[in-house]
Amino acid sequence: MHYIESISLPLELNDFSEIIDVRSPSEFAVDHIPGATNLPVLSDEERMRVGKLYKQSPFEARRLGAALISVNAGNHLLNHLSGKPADYTPLLYCWRGGMRSRSFTHILSSIGWEAKVLDGGYRAFRKFLVEDLAQQLNAPSLKIVVLSGLTGVGKTRMLQALKNCGQQILDLEHLANHKGSLLGDPTTGCQPSQKEFETKLWHTLSNFDQSQIIWTEAESNRIGKVHCPPALWQKLSSATVVQLELPVEERIRLLKQDYPHFSDSPESLIELLQALRRLRGNQQVDQWQDAIKNNDWDAFLRSILIDHYDLSYRQPGEEGSIYQAPKHALPIKSILEEDFLDGANQLIKQF
Repeated sequence: MHYIESISLPLELNDFSEIIDVRSPSEFAVDHIPGATNLPVLSDEERMRVGKLYKQSPFEARRLGAALISVNAGNHLLNHLSGKPADYTPLLYCWRGGMRSRSFTHILSSIGWEAKVLDGGYRAFRKFLVEDLAQQLNAPSLKIVVLSGLTGVGKTRMLQALKNCGQQILDLEHLANHKGSLLGDPTTGCQPSQKEFETKLWHTLSNFDQSQIIWTEAESNRIGKVHCPPALWQKLSSATVVQLELPVEERIRLLKQDYPHFSDSPESLIELLQALRRLRGNQQVDQWQDAIKNNDWDAFLRSILIDHYDLSYRQPGEEGSIYQAPKHALPIKSILEEDFLDGANQLIKQF
Protein backbone atom coordinates (compact mmCIF):
# COMPACT_ATOMS: atom_id res chain seq x y z
CA MET A 1 0.00 0.00 0.00
CA HIS A 2 1.34 3.41 -1.01
CA TYR A 3 2.21 5.87 1.73
CA ILE A 4 -0.10 8.87 1.58
CA GLU A 5 1.66 12.13 2.36
CA SER A 6 -0.34 14.74 4.25
CA ILE A 7 0.32 18.43 3.67
CA SER A 8 -0.36 20.92 6.46
CA LEU A 9 -1.36 24.56 6.23
CA PRO A 10 -0.15 27.11 5.31
CA LEU A 11 0.75 25.98 1.82
CA GLU A 12 1.54 27.37 -1.62
CA LEU A 13 -1.36 26.46 -3.90
CA ASN A 14 0.87 26.90 -6.94
CA ASP A 15 3.07 24.01 -5.79
CA PHE A 16 0.45 21.56 -7.08
CA SER A 17 -0.76 20.71 -10.57
CA GLU A 18 -4.35 20.88 -9.32
CA ILE A 19 -6.34 21.21 -6.11
CA ILE A 20 -9.09 18.60 -6.03
CA ASP A 21 -12.10 18.94 -3.73
CA VAL A 22 -13.64 15.48 -3.45
CA ARG A 23 -16.63 16.61 -1.38
CA SER A 24 -20.18 16.50 -2.70
CA PRO A 25 -21.39 19.25 -5.08
CA SER A 26 -23.51 20.95 -2.40
CA GLU A 27 -20.54 21.12 0.01
CA PHE A 28 -18.35 22.55 -2.75
CA ALA A 29 -20.99 25.16 -3.64
CA VAL A 30 -20.98 26.59 -0.11
CA ASP A 31 -17.23 27.24 -0.17
CA HIS A 32 -13.97 25.72 -1.35
CA ILE A 33 -10.27 26.46 -1.62
CA PRO A 34 -9.71 29.07 -4.37
CA GLY A 35 -9.09 27.44 -7.75
CA ALA A 36 -10.14 23.96 -6.61
CA THR A 37 -11.79 21.51 -9.01
CA ASN A 38 -14.76 19.54 -7.71
CA LEU A 39 -14.37 15.81 -8.37
CA PRO A 40 -16.84 14.34 -5.86
CA VAL A 41 -16.28 10.76 -4.81
CA LEU A 42 -19.79 10.71 -3.33
CA SER A 43 -22.75 12.60 -4.74
CA ASP A 44 -25.09 14.44 -2.38
CA GLU A 45 -27.56 11.55 -2.52
CA GLU A 46 -24.83 8.93 -2.03
CA ARG A 47 -23.36 10.82 0.91
CA MET A 48 -26.79 10.89 2.54
CA ARG A 49 -27.23 7.13 1.97
CA VAL A 50 -23.88 6.33 3.56
CA GLY A 51 -24.55 8.67 6.47
CA LYS A 52 -27.90 7.06 7.27
CA LEU A 53 -26.44 3.57 7.02
CA TYR A 54 -23.55 4.50 9.32
CA LYS A 55 -25.97 5.08 12.18
CA GLN A 56 -27.14 1.47 11.83
CA SER A 57 -23.88 -0.24 10.92
CA PRO A 58 -20.52 1.53 10.55
CA PHE A 59 -19.07 -1.54 8.80
CA GLU A 60 -21.80 -1.72 6.17
CA ALA A 61 -21.55 2.04 5.65
CA ARG A 62 -17.80 1.83 5.03
CA ARG A 63 -18.29 -1.04 2.57
CA LEU A 64 -20.97 0.88 0.66
CA GLY A 65 -18.87 4.05 0.76
CA ALA A 66 -15.82 2.21 -0.61
CA ALA A 67 -17.87 0.76 -3.46
CA LEU A 68 -19.37 4.12 -4.41
CA ILE A 69 -16.01 5.91 -4.13
CA SER A 70 -14.44 3.31 -6.42
CA VAL A 71 -17.09 3.80 -9.08
CA ASN A 72 -16.92 7.60 -8.96
CA ALA A 73 -13.11 7.60 -8.89
CA GLY A 74 -13.14 5.39 -11.97
CA ASN A 75 -15.40 7.84 -13.79
CA HIS A 76 -13.08 10.73 -12.94
CA LEU A 77 -10.08 8.73 -14.21
CA LEU A 78 -11.83 8.06 -17.50
CA ASN A 79 -12.91 11.70 -17.91
CA HIS A 80 -11.32 14.67 -16.12
CA LEU A 81 -8.05 12.87 -15.28
CA SER A 82 -7.67 10.93 -18.52
CA GLY A 83 -5.15 13.30 -20.08
CA LYS A 84 -3.01 14.11 -17.06
CA PRO A 85 0.75 13.54 -17.55
CA ALA A 86 3.02 11.27 -15.51
CA ASP A 87 4.34 14.20 -13.47
CA TYR A 88 0.83 15.27 -12.38
CA THR A 89 0.92 16.33 -8.68
CA PRO A 90 -2.59 16.95 -7.28
CA LEU A 91 -3.56 17.92 -3.73
CA LEU A 92 -6.83 16.39 -2.55
CA TYR A 93 -9.09 17.30 0.34
CA CYS A 94 -12.49 16.43 1.79
CA TRP A 95 -14.23 17.68 4.93
CA ARG A 96 -11.68 16.43 7.48
CA GLY A 97 -8.98 14.75 5.38
CA GLY A 98 -10.55 11.36 6.06
CA MET A 99 -11.86 8.43 4.04
CA ARG A 100 -13.07 10.31 0.96
CA SER A 101 -9.86 12.15 0.16
CA ARG A 102 -7.49 9.43 1.35
CA SER A 103 -9.26 6.72 -0.69
CA PHE A 104 -9.03 8.73 -3.89
CA THR A 105 -5.45 9.83 -3.13
CA HIS A 106 -4.45 6.17 -2.67
CA ILE A 107 -5.88 5.32 -6.10
CA LEU A 108 -4.05 8.19 -7.78
CA SER A 109 -0.80 7.33 -5.99
CA SER A 110 -1.12 3.72 -7.12
CA ILE A 111 -1.13 4.91 -10.72
CA GLY A 112 2.19 6.67 -10.15
CA TRP A 113 1.10 10.25 -9.61
CA GLU A 114 2.53 12.18 -6.66
CA ALA A 115 -0.86 12.79 -5.08
CA LYS A 116 -1.09 14.27 -1.60
CA VAL A 117 -3.90 14.95 0.85
CA LEU A 118 -4.57 18.13 2.84
CA ASP A 119 -4.23 17.36 6.53
CA GLY A 120 -7.51 18.20 8.28
CA GLY A 121 -9.30 18.86 4.98
CA TYR A 122 -11.60 21.81 4.38
CA ARG A 123 -12.28 22.18 8.11
CA ALA A 124 -8.59 22.89 8.74
CA PHE A 125 -8.49 25.29 5.78
CA ARG A 126 -11.48 27.21 7.11
CA LYS A 127 -9.91 27.53 10.58
CA PHE A 128 -6.63 28.70 9.06
CA LEU A 129 -8.43 31.21 6.80
CA VAL A 130 -10.40 32.85 9.63
CA GLU A 131 -7.26 33.28 11.74
CA ASP A 132 -5.06 34.44 8.86
CA LEU A 133 -7.67 36.90 7.57
CA ALA A 134 -7.94 38.53 10.99
CA GLN A 135 -4.15 38.64 11.28
CA GLN A 136 -3.79 40.34 7.87
CA LEU A 137 -6.47 42.91 8.64
CA ASN A 138 -5.07 43.67 12.09
CA ALA A 139 -1.55 44.24 10.78
CA PRO A 140 -0.45 47.82 11.69
CA SER A 141 1.32 48.15 8.32
CA LEU A 142 -1.90 47.58 6.35
CA LYS A 143 -3.05 50.91 4.93
CA ILE A 144 -6.56 51.19 3.48
CA VAL A 145 -8.02 54.32 1.89
CA VAL A 146 -11.82 54.42 1.66
CA LEU A 147 -13.70 56.20 -1.12
CA SER A 148 -17.01 57.61 0.12
CA GLY A 149 -19.73 59.72 -1.45
CA LEU A 150 -23.40 59.83 -2.35
CA THR A 151 -24.99 57.07 -4.40
CA GLY A 152 -24.08 57.46 -8.05
CA VAL A 153 -20.85 59.45 -7.64
CA GLY A 154 -18.88 56.61 -9.22
CA LYS A 155 -16.99 55.01 -6.33
CA THR A 156 -16.73 51.68 -8.15
CA ARG A 157 -15.63 53.44 -11.35
CA MET A 158 -12.94 55.26 -9.42
CA LEU A 159 -11.73 51.94 -8.03
CA GLN A 160 -11.47 50.60 -11.58
CA ALA A 161 -9.61 53.74 -12.68
CA LEU A 162 -7.16 53.25 -9.81
CA LYS A 163 -6.70 49.61 -10.83
CA ASN A 164 -6.00 50.71 -14.40
CA CYS A 165 -3.31 52.97 -12.95
CA GLY A 166 -1.63 49.99 -11.29
CA GLN A 167 -3.13 50.40 -7.82
CA GLN A 168 -4.42 47.67 -5.50
CA ILE A 169 -8.21 47.72 -5.10
CA LEU A 170 -10.51 45.80 -2.80
CA ASP A 171 -13.85 45.74 -4.62
CA LEU A 172 -16.17 44.37 -1.96
CA GLU A 173 -19.27 44.69 -4.14
CA HIS A 174 -17.60 42.56 -6.80
CA LEU A 175 -16.62 39.92 -4.24
CA ALA A 176 -20.19 39.93 -2.87
CA ASN A 177 -21.79 40.09 -6.36
CA HIS A 178 -24.09 42.84 -5.12
CA LYS A 179 -24.20 46.62 -5.52
CA GLY A 180 -24.97 47.15 -1.86
CA SER A 181 -28.44 48.71 -2.01
CA LEU A 182 -32.11 47.85 -2.42
CA LEU A 183 -31.65 47.81 -6.18
CA GLY A 184 -28.32 46.03 -6.06
CA ASP A 185 -29.29 42.36 -6.41
CA PRO A 186 -27.09 40.49 -8.89
CA THR A 187 -28.33 40.36 -12.48
CA THR A 188 -26.19 37.30 -13.23
CA GLY A 189 -25.48 34.40 -10.92
CA CYS A 190 -26.18 34.69 -7.21
CA GLN A 191 -24.41 35.99 -4.15
CA PRO A 192 -21.75 33.79 -2.56
CA SER A 193 -22.30 32.23 0.83
CA GLN A 194 -20.78 34.05 3.79
CA LYS A 195 -17.93 31.51 3.88
CA GLU A 196 -17.21 31.89 0.17
CA PHE A 197 -17.26 35.68 0.47
CA GLU A 198 -14.68 35.50 3.26
CA THR A 199 -12.58 33.07 1.21
CA LYS A 200 -12.61 35.49 -1.74
CA LEU A 201 -11.69 38.35 0.59
CA TRP A 202 -8.82 36.37 2.12
CA HIS A 203 -7.54 35.28 -1.29
CA THR A 204 -7.62 38.86 -2.60
CA LEU A 205 -5.78 40.29 0.41
CA SER A 206 -3.23 37.46 0.35
CA ASN A 207 -2.20 38.46 -3.18
CA PHE A 208 -1.66 42.13 -2.27
CA ASP A 209 1.60 43.83 -1.40
CA GLN A 210 0.59 44.96 2.06
CA SER A 211 3.28 47.62 2.16
CA GLN A 212 1.30 49.48 -0.51
CA ILE A 213 -2.06 51.28 -0.26
CA ILE A 214 -5.25 49.28 -0.72
CA TRP A 215 -8.18 51.28 -2.09
CA THR A 216 -11.78 50.35 -1.34
CA GLU A 217 -15.17 52.04 -1.11
CA ALA A 218 -17.38 52.76 1.87
CA GLU A 219 -19.89 49.96 2.38
CA SER A 220 -22.53 49.12 4.92
CA ASN A 221 -21.82 46.21 7.21
CA ARG A 222 -24.10 44.09 5.04
CA ILE A 223 -23.66 43.83 1.28
CA GLY A 224 -26.83 42.08 0.21
CA LYS A 225 -26.97 38.88 2.27
CA VAL A 226 -23.28 38.76 3.25
CA HIS A 227 -21.59 40.90 5.88
CA CYS A 228 -18.11 42.26 6.48
CA PRO A 229 -16.04 40.18 8.91
CA PRO A 230 -15.48 42.01 12.23
CA ALA A 231 -11.75 42.54 11.57
CA LEU A 232 -12.49 44.21 8.22
CA TRP A 233 -15.24 46.37 9.70
CA GLN A 234 -12.86 47.52 12.43
CA LYS A 235 -10.12 48.27 9.87
CA LEU A 236 -12.53 50.33 7.74
CA SER A 237 -13.54 52.36 10.79
CA SER A 238 -9.97 53.63 11.22
CA ALA A 239 -9.13 54.09 7.54
CA THR A 240 -8.47 57.41 5.81
CA VAL A 241 -11.56 58.59 3.90
CA VAL A 242 -11.76 60.48 0.61
CA GLN A 243 -15.11 62.05 -0.35
CA LEU A 244 -15.97 61.85 -4.07
CA GLU A 245 -18.26 64.52 -5.54
CA LEU A 246 -20.16 64.45 -8.85
CA PRO A 247 -22.92 66.75 -10.20
CA VAL A 248 -26.41 65.28 -9.88
CA GLU A 249 -26.96 65.28 -13.65
CA GLU A 250 -23.87 63.11 -14.04
CA ARG A 251 -25.05 60.82 -11.25
CA ILE A 252 -28.29 60.30 -13.19
CA ARG A 253 -26.28 59.42 -16.32
CA LEU A 254 -24.18 56.98 -14.33
CA LEU A 255 -27.20 55.15 -12.91
CA LYS A 256 -28.69 54.84 -16.40
CA GLN A 257 -25.51 53.12 -17.52
CA ASP A 258 -25.08 50.92 -14.44
CA TYR A 259 -28.69 49.70 -14.16
CA PRO A 260 -29.84 49.12 -17.77
CA HIS A 261 -31.72 45.97 -16.77
CA PHE A 262 -34.37 48.04 -14.98
CA SER A 263 -35.34 49.95 -18.12
CA ASP A 264 -35.52 46.60 -19.92
CA SER A 265 -37.72 45.16 -17.17
CA PRO A 266 -39.53 48.05 -15.41
CA GLU A 267 -42.01 45.69 -13.73
CA SER A 268 -39.25 44.25 -11.53
CA LEU A 269 -38.20 47.75 -10.42
CA ILE A 270 -41.79 48.75 -9.66
CA GLU A 271 -42.09 45.66 -7.47
CA LEU A 272 -38.81 46.39 -5.64
CA LEU A 273 -39.98 49.90 -4.77
CA GLN A 274 -42.88 48.46 -2.77
CA ALA A 275 -40.39 47.82 0.03
CA LEU A 276 -39.88 51.60 0.45
CA ARG A 277 -43.51 52.47 1.20
CA ARG A 278 -43.07 52.32 4.95
CA LEU A 279 -39.93 54.48 4.82
CA ARG A 280 -40.87 57.03 2.13
CA GLY A 281 -44.66 56.91 2.16
CA ASN A 282 -47.26 55.82 -0.37
CA GLN A 283 -47.39 59.16 -2.21
CA GLN A 284 -43.66 59.19 -2.92
CA VAL A 285 -43.56 55.55 -4.05
CA ASP A 286 -46.63 56.10 -6.25
CA GLN A 287 -44.83 59.02 -7.93
CA TRP A 288 -41.77 56.89 -8.59
CA GLN A 289 -43.84 54.08 -10.02
CA ASP A 290 -45.81 56.47 -12.24
CA ALA A 291 -42.57 57.95 -13.59
CA ILE A 292 -41.34 54.45 -14.44
CA LYS A 293 -44.62 53.53 -16.14
CA ASN A 294 -44.40 56.76 -18.17
CA ASN A 295 -40.81 55.95 -19.12
CA ASP A 296 -39.66 59.20 -17.46
CA TRP A 297 -36.35 57.79 -16.25
CA ASP A 298 -34.63 61.12 -15.60
CA ALA A 299 -37.42 62.26 -13.27
CA PHE A 300 -37.42 58.92 -11.46
CA LEU A 301 -33.65 58.78 -11.03
CA ARG A 302 -33.40 62.39 -9.89
CA SER A 303 -36.06 61.80 -7.25
CA ILE A 304 -34.78 58.41 -6.06
CA LEU A 305 -31.37 60.00 -5.58
CA ILE A 306 -32.48 63.22 -3.85
CA ASP A 307 -35.56 61.94 -2.01
CA HIS A 308 -34.25 58.54 -0.96
CA TYR A 309 -30.55 57.76 -1.29
CA ASP A 310 -29.25 61.20 -0.33
CA LEU A 311 -31.56 61.28 2.70
CA SER A 312 -30.30 57.84 3.76
CA TYR A 313 -26.62 58.73 3.34
CA ARG A 314 -24.62 58.96 6.54
CA GLN A 315 -21.77 61.40 6.10
CA PRO A 316 -18.50 59.86 7.31
CA GLY A 317 -17.64 61.32 10.68
CA GLU A 318 -21.29 61.95 11.60
CA GLU A 319 -23.18 60.08 14.31
CA GLY A 320 -24.23 56.66 13.07
CA SER A 321 -21.33 56.27 10.64
CA ILE A 322 -18.35 54.06 11.48
CA TYR A 323 -16.15 55.93 9.04
CA GLN A 324 -13.76 58.75 9.90
CA ALA A 325 -14.59 62.26 8.70
CA PRO A 326 -13.18 62.77 5.18
CA LYS A 327 -9.71 64.26 5.09
CA HIS A 328 -9.86 64.93 1.37
CA ALA A 329 -12.53 65.78 -1.21
CA LEU A 330 -12.23 64.95 -4.89
CA PRO A 331 -14.63 66.66 -7.33
CA ILE A 332 -15.16 64.75 -10.59
CA LYS A 333 -16.45 66.70 -13.59
CA SER A 334 -18.29 63.96 -15.45
CA ILE A 335 -18.63 60.21 -15.84
CA LEU A 336 -16.26 60.17 -18.80
CA GLU A 337 -13.45 57.65 -18.38
CA GLU A 338 -10.77 60.32 -18.75
CA ASP A 339 -12.25 62.30 -15.83
CA PHE A 340 -12.07 59.27 -13.56
CA LEU A 341 -8.52 58.52 -14.70
CA ASP A 342 -7.59 62.14 -13.98
CA GLY A 343 -9.13 61.81 -10.51
CA ALA A 344 -7.27 58.54 -9.92
CA ASN A 345 -3.96 60.17 -10.77
CA GLN A 346 -4.73 63.02 -8.39
CA LEU A 347 -5.37 60.50 -5.60
CA ILE A 348 -2.17 58.61 -6.32
CA LYS A 349 -0.13 61.83 -6.13
CA GLN A 350 -1.93 62.83 -2.93
CA PHE A 351 -1.20 59.55 -1.14
